Amino acid sequence: MRYDPDHDPNPENWLDMDEAERTELVRIYHKKRGIRLPNLLLHAAFHVTVENQIALGDELPVKRKLTELVKEGLDRHDAIHAIGSVLAEHMYYIMKGTSKDEDPNPKYFQALSTLTARSWREHYSSENDP
Repeated sequence: MRYDPDHDPNPENWLDMDEAERTELVRIYHKKRGIRLPNLLLHAAFHVTVENQIALGDELPVKRKLTELVKEGLDRHDAIHAIGSVLAEHMYYIMKGTSKDEDPNPKYFQALSTLTARSWREHYSSENDP
C-alpha cells in the first residue's frame, strides 16, 4: 500500500495495518516529495492519528470536519494538518496536566467544531505544521 494524504486510504485496509506500518508509509510519502520537516517522525505520528480517526468514520466527528475543511477550500493534506494542529494543541494541554479523571475527548471535539479553513490559515503558517 502507498499513502497519499490527498486521497482517502481505504479505512479497513488502513486500520488493518500495524501502527508502525502506517507511520512508515507517511514518512516515505514526505521523504519522496522532499518535504523537509523539523521532526518527520512526529509529523508522521500526527498524520497517522488523524487518519486513524478519519477511518473510524461517523464514530468520531473528524471525518465530517475533514469534509467541511475541504469544502472550505483546503486540500485534503492541508485539512489533515489543520485537524492535526487542533489535536497537537489538545495533547499539549493533556500532557500539561488537566484532570486525570476528566474525559479529554469532549474538549478536543469542541475545539475541532470551531476549526475552519480560515481560522487555520490565520493561526498557523506552513512553518508551524504538526
